[in-house]
Amino acid sequence: MKVILVLLDGLGDRTYARLGHKTPLAAARTPSLDRIAAIGANGTYHALSPGRCLPSEMAHFLMFGYTLADFPGRGLLEAAGEKVPFADSEVLVLAHLCRVGIDSNQRAFLEQGRDDIVGDRDFLSRFYKQISAYEYKNIGFRLHQTGRNDAILAISGHVSPDISDSDPVLRKSPIARIMPLARTKEPDRAAKTADTLNHYLAWCADRLKDLDAAPGAPGPALNPNFLVTQRSGRKKPIAGFGDKWGFSPAMIASGGVYQGLATELGFDFTRVRNSANPGKDMAERIQTAIDDPDHDFIHVHTKAPDQVSHRESPERKADVISALDTGFAGLLNMLETKEKDILAVVTADHSTPSDAKLIHSGETVPLAMAGGAIRKDPVHRFDEIAATAGSLGQLRGADLMHMILNSTDRAMLQGLCLGAHKRAYRPENYPAFTMKKQKGSRQLS
Repeated sequence: MKVILVLLDGLGDRTYARLGHKTPLAAARTPSLDRIAAIGANGTYHALSPGRCLPSEMAHFLMFGYTLADFPGRGLLEAAGEKVPFADSEVLVLAHLCRVGIDSNQRAFLEQGRDDIVGDRDFLSRFYKQISAYEYKNIGFRLHQTGRNDAILAISGHVSPDISDSDPVLRKSPIARIMPLARTKEPDRAAKTADTLNHYLAWCADRLKDLDAAPGAPGPALNPNFLVTQRSGRKKPIAGFGDKWGFSPAMIASGGVYQGLATELGFDFTRVRNSANPGKDMAERIQTAIDDPDHDFIHVHTKAPDQVSHRESPERKADVISALDTGFAGLLNMLETKEKDILAVVTADHSTPSDAKLIHSGETVPLAMAGGAIRKDPVHRFDEIAATAGSLGQLRGADLMHMILNSTDRAMLQGLCLGAHKRAYRPENYPAFTMKKQKGSRQLS
């Protein structure tokens, strides 16, 4: 049986009076998603625990059955996905250009964030090149521009990822001084990493101010004059998804962080482009998953609901969800005709409020599972509220993967172990007992 996990990034939301006190998902027209809910089992899901606000990469990591202790950091995942060269001992940090102002107490505060800075990639590369290499106290810094206003900072030497962030994200907030984390297991390295990174950022500010009068610039007031950092990480030994769960996995997604996640967890990865038609994009990705002859666990991803939540309105988010729903017709047809043996799992990684100060919020998201050995329940709508009446209840973290194993008849009886490693799934290949007589053995009388 093939598992197709379709993840609608940032799908969950809050209710809004102007939508009749519905969420954008509940207000959207979703006949295909509703039908998948009606022929399957439903519930709610949170990758950690309700109320915890998760970034996408961490939610995915937990969803795939891993723990926060194993998480290598967003910086590492972005670096791996964007093919930035780095050594296993180096610390990788997300970075981008911004513009800061100075208040009466000489504190720098955020005036323009990542997406507010004007200029295309070529224009901003001039600024990135000015601060691309630095060394202080035997700690090296290499800055790699990976997008229009995105970069990875690789830090080498006796360094630690256990440091805080400088980027406050919200405008008018003070830029944060980087600090070593209080409970780090490597306090000396963390303290040195934080100290030298603060020096590097100050050096960057000094270098960038000299570019204010650059020829062809849109105006000094709009030029970036500071580099901010966040979400550091470092390589960790992580068990591959296939070994952990017994599937041959693949991922279809856009964005470097998902390619990095696939690289670190052992998924075969297909990177796709997002068009102006999210329904068409979804239909093509699902069809690719259905037709795939080489993998039995395929993760299909779209960023569309999350992106519209950050940039527009609840009404616009409902429109995007309605468009995405049209892309589920092929999957629904397969489930109803049973032409192929498929377990379909449709959910989200987190909630993204489309009218709030929070970047992501901590509400649960809807979950529908159809096909396989699934108990059909009375739920007939795919949304955050209807799902609470479903037979799956509320699942968290690795619960999702265990339910997938159970629903595909792959789950191992708890306590039974075939081979040297205890596994959640029943392995197909394990050392077999043979009837060969062992050398040097003899029968006792």
